[in-house]
Amino acid sequence: MSDDVGTGGHVPVLLERVLELLGPALSVPDPVVVDANLGLGGHSEALLAAHPGLHLIGIDRDPFAIDFSTRRLSAYADRTTLVHASSADLADVLARTGRTAINGALFDLGVSSPQLDEAERGFAYSYDAPLDMRMDTSQELTAEQVVNTYGAAELTRILRDYGEERFAPRVAGLIIKERAKEAITSTKRLADIVREAIPAATRRTGGNPAKRTFQALRIEVNAELSALEAALPAALDALVLGGRVVVLSYHSLEDRLTKQALTARTRDTSPPGLPVPLPAHQPRFRLLTRGAELPSDEELARNPRAASARLRAAERIRVDD
Repeated sequence: MSDDVGTGGHVPVLLERVLELLGPALSVPDPVVVDANLGLGGHSEALLAAHPGLHLIGIDRDPFAIDFSTRRLSAYADRTTLVHASSADLADVLARTGRTAINGALFDLGVSSPQLDEAERGFAYSYDAPLDMRMDTSQELTAEQVVNTYGAAELTRILRDYGEERFAPRVAGLIIKERAKEAITSTKRLADIVREAIPAATRRTGGNPAKRTFQALRIEVNAELSALEAALPAALDALVLGGRVVVLSYHSLEDRLTKQALTARTRDTSPPGLPVPLPAHQPRFRLLTRGAELPSDEELARNPRAASARLRAAERIRVDD
């Protein structure tokens, strides 16, 4: 991958809104922010530039992202700690860096531009490439292994639950049939199999019929949802009073998990019928967004890849006694 990836064509999603939401939490002495999905470092660079006293902890499971962002953020090297790890390890990363209390956290979920644009990574159905889809190229499990070794029931579950594919049994069944003839090793062959499995009437609408299958496989290979389930509560727990979290999600599964995690922290859990709320059951957070915010027309004109983005944010308003 070339060193100019991301500096010219890459546009961080909803950058101005992210800066606006995190700004109040970072306008304190010596603030600390965690970028749990560092990617190409666009959001991190803007945060460091906007807040001269800020220390940023960037986490990413993709070795290229760490290498690229190390170069991109070199001017801020004394204020950055970049860690090659899954966001699921967020609590451990904070413990190792000795910064267990943070002022802000950013989650920019999903797949990054280089992962989509570099054919050999195998994320995109628009290129013919090996079936890989690993964000962390040092891990063992690949999409090829999932496609060629998982049973019909497990493939159906993944396609249904992670891809929201309503024809999951048909797609899984044809995958099983075709891999018996010859192992499925390329993105093009898999995309062709999915296309054949989807009824013709459905294929004519809704874009490439392989989109949902590729999403499902990517989530399975990288354990994306379980990582979010671990990382977001860990970040919320680490936030100081007045600390803020911003989450950018790109499909309904991520957004649903985010909504559930934030809602659980922003409601009174006192038993019903009490004359006064119990302090121990008062909300620890308040929502900063009304539902999920969508990108504006101006944002979409500037950055078409923001089309599926959904933004949610919250602020810590109480701490445990």
